[in-house]
Amino acid sequence: MFIQRLNWAAIGPTALFVLLWSAGAIFSKWGLEHASAFAFLLLRFVLACAALGLLALTRRRWLPARGTRKQVALVGVLLTGGYTIFYLLSLDAGLTPGVLATVLGVQPILTLMLVERRANLLRVLGLLLALGGLTLVVLDSLLAARFSLLGIGLSLAALLCITLGSIFQKGIQQSPMDVLPLQYAIGLLMCAVVVPFQPFDVEWSVGFIVPLLYMGVLISVGATLLLYRLIRMGNLVNVTSLFYLMPGCTALLDFLFLGNRMAALSLLGMGAIVLGLVLVFRPRG
Repeated sequence: MFIQRLNWAAIGPTALFVLLWSAGAIFSKWGLEHASAFAFLLLRFVLACAALGLLALTRRRWLPARGTRKQVALVGVLLTGGYTIFYLLSLDAGLTPGVLATVLGVQPILTLMLVERRANLLRVLGLLLALGGLTLVVLDSLLAARFSLLGIGLSLAALLCITLGSIFQKGIQQSPMDVLPLQYAIGLLMCAVVVPFQPFDVEWSVGFIVPLLYMGVLISVGATLLLYRLIRMGNLVNVTSLFYLMPGCTALLDFLFLGNRMAALSLLGMGAIVLGLVLVFRPRG
């Protein structure tokens, strides 16, 4: 049976990654109440680089293996810098989070088209079902959406960055700790180039420092290490499809810790996402 054939050793890291990443939306929202978006992002990258630098110091290894540094740097440009910057800029251009989540929800389907020549019909149906479930979860945001050509263009740039970045990262057969310091240094440099053209305001309070620590250490280092481990060890389409769970898990955490109830359509959407992922992860017979 499917349940018996699951790789139980992968469930713990996968569940932890989904939980950490989903909570990131709540901490980001909290932090952005006390800082402008790019001020928060720049300081997050600074903190991540400091943490990764300390880890690299203990390992006495600062750079990836020779011959791979250009590819590692390219992933840094796409996945660490480009994706995050285009994500924030698309929101700044007026795109609602629901529309952005739906655009980025195309990533597993696009990845499937690019990396798997023979697409299994059930996997395609599962991805489409999960995307439909995601649409239900973020429906309120979709209905309130303001569309702009600039916002859509920036969201498509974010989609392209995360898709190609994930594919290139899959081809890097090194420990995540060997590649992350360089990639985050590149992300910090790219962010520093954009920051002078964006508002930069910070309120140094608990409401800023706690989210900054969470995003700078637990997400940028801990959750990213887990993500890279999953990309390295698992099927790339399966790993990217995990992001369908994030909006629903965020809504669930929002309900459990902040008391904000989930809408009935969100619950229905979560059911569709889970069913879709069951089809995606179903072993090929």
